[in-house]
Amino acid sequence: MHNDQSSIRALLNVVIERLCQRYKLTLSLAVCLCLMTPAHASHIDAASEPNVLEISIPLKKDPVINSSAALDTPTYAETQLVENVENVDGLAPSSLWQPALNEPSLYALLDAEFAADRDDDQRALTIYKQQSFKEDATAVFERALNLSLRNERVEDSLQFAKSWQDQNPDHVPAWFYVAHLALRAHDYILAGETLNRILRYDPRADLSEILIGIYPNNDEDKRELLAALQPLDSEQNASLSVLKAGLLYQFNEPEIAIVHINRALEHQPDYVPFITLKADILRKIVTSETVVNYLSQARMRNPDSKSLYLYEIRYLLDLKQSQDAWQLLLDAHNRFSDDAEITLLAALVSLDNEKYGSADQLLNDLAKTPAYLDRAYYYLGISAERQQHFTQAKYYLNSVMQEDLVLEARRKVVAFELLDNDVDAAMATLEQLRKDFSVFAPDTFVLQADILWQQNEPDEALRLLTRAARKYPDNEALLFARAQLLDDKKDYIVKRTLLNHLQALDPSNLSYQLSYAQLLLANERSSEQGLALATNIIQIRYDDPRYDNELHLQALNVLASNALANENYQQVIDYLQTPYDVLPTLRSGTLLLRAYQGLGENEKVETLLTDLQQRFSFGQRNINDSIQLY
Repeated sequence: MHNDQSSIRALLNVVIERLCQRYKLTLSLAVCLCLMTPAHASHIDAASEPNVLEISIPLKKDPVINSSAALDTPTYAETQLVENVENVDGLAPSSLWQPALNEPSLYALLDAEFAADRDDDQRALTIYKQQSFKEDATAVFERALNLSLRNERVEDSLQFAKSWQDQNPDHVPAWFYVAHLALRAHDYILAGETLNRILRYDPRADLSEILIGIYPNNDEDKRELLAALQPLDSEQNASLSVLKAGLLYQFNEPEIAIVHINRALEHQPDYVPFITLKADILRKIVTSETVVNYLSQARMRNPDSKSLYLYEIRYLLDLKQSQDAWQLLLDAHNRFSDDAEITLLAALVSLDNEKYGSADQLLNDLAKTPAYLDRAYYYLGISAERQQHFTQAKYYLNSVMQEDLVLEARRKVVAFELLDNDVDAAMATLEQLRKDFSVFAPDTFVLQADILWQQNEPDEALRLLTRAARKYPDNEALLFARAQLLDDKKDYIVKRTLLNHLQALDPSNLSYQLSYAQLLLANERSSEQGLALATNIIQIRYDDPRYDNELHLQALNVLASNALANENYQQVIDYLQTPYDVLPTLRSGTLLLRAYQGLGENEKVETLLTDLQQRFSFGQRNINDSIQLY
């Protein structure tokens, strides 16, 4: 009899395992087995039965949460725990199947798995939660927590895990679950208390999995987390020490952060993330030479670490030590010869250092990797362009077909064709691009209109953009290009309408604002709104993410043009003399020339006129005049 019961119990185990893997064909077999099993079959000693549920939160000697089960949980209505199975959607009372037991009911768990298999997750979760509070129900609790993390808010999962842990205070894995969920729910007081309990139990406990995916996004939460961690003794715990170090580093306390990262490195001296965090901290408190020496020593201890090579290389590039970075890149390429990322970076730094032979060799090697073929061709085209091998550059750039590179590649091809005065070829290139990549059709129309404008055909350019705008009515690039071709005075109403529409679509776009300021000032020299818009742009600091050097210069030109129209010649000079000295352009030089003429400073007029003629062939109706003025 006992052997029969064991056999049936084993079959049930197999059924449940297969149901967990969503094999629905076992449904009829499982029902038959349930109906055939006598009630006393469940009295087998629970200690002798194997785990029947595979869970995604594994236990180790120092158990931690599996982050894949803990991340990205959707919000779900809070599920109420029930005291008896029969309260769940009419589930048959357990007494029909077996006597009341303190251990989980296999039949209830089987029903829960049926529900989960039918995507009735709320019913499955409710049953699992109820069964998890019985004796010897660790696996049931973990399955319930797994379902909760998938279907409930993290706060609800935390409440369930905390309730279970309170009932099972000596169950160490539950401490880890509660600590992780408390951190995710931003309950830093509970997280601190639970982490402190873990550290008292095992000061060296591996907390790395607990800390995955819990880093706060805002400063307030980061400060609360740091306040919760500060009282904890992390001297023997590397993962906690490094978390403290990272937070202190972000709050600009590198002197304290270095103490914590050094503690972490005492336990794991060659762990690359710890090494790079220490390098980040050192960059705030020691010289760059010291940081480079530290990185070099760490790299020599870890010669197979690609990450350390790349970190040191990028740091050298930040320091403008491109020659040293290039040499280190060649070393890295020799060590990681099959690594496409290293090869590409070595090629790019070779280009920046004008080592074209090295760059071409590296890029030709890179072209043998299909995934990098287009990038190799693109940069081979750049290399040929810099060596003024324009025919070769066109060949490589025309071969680029990767969507994120193809538009810029064809722009360069068009520029080469215009240098040869081959307007038809430039137009044909853009038309072919439009056929091959319809997503870039609006951009091709803008480029074609630009060519027509350069060829002194502004009316044809405007007609082209007008037709294109009918086909792509919501494309901002087309609308803005059309607005720029409209005359500020003759087409004032249409242009103002277009620019107002564009500003409504993108209120933060500074190019739209500047064009609107120019329109207003062209029609009313004292327009306060126009002056304010242009002035706001030139007041944007260089370290502001919105800062754009070209746009800044355009705004200065707009304000200088207005000052010139008002015969405020000295104001023009104040706006433009320094920018022209640093980055001379034809537009700025022309405005300055008129200002000096207005002041009657003939010597400066002669000097500036000579400079303009040498730089821009000024006064010879060269096409470059039109290009730069545009």
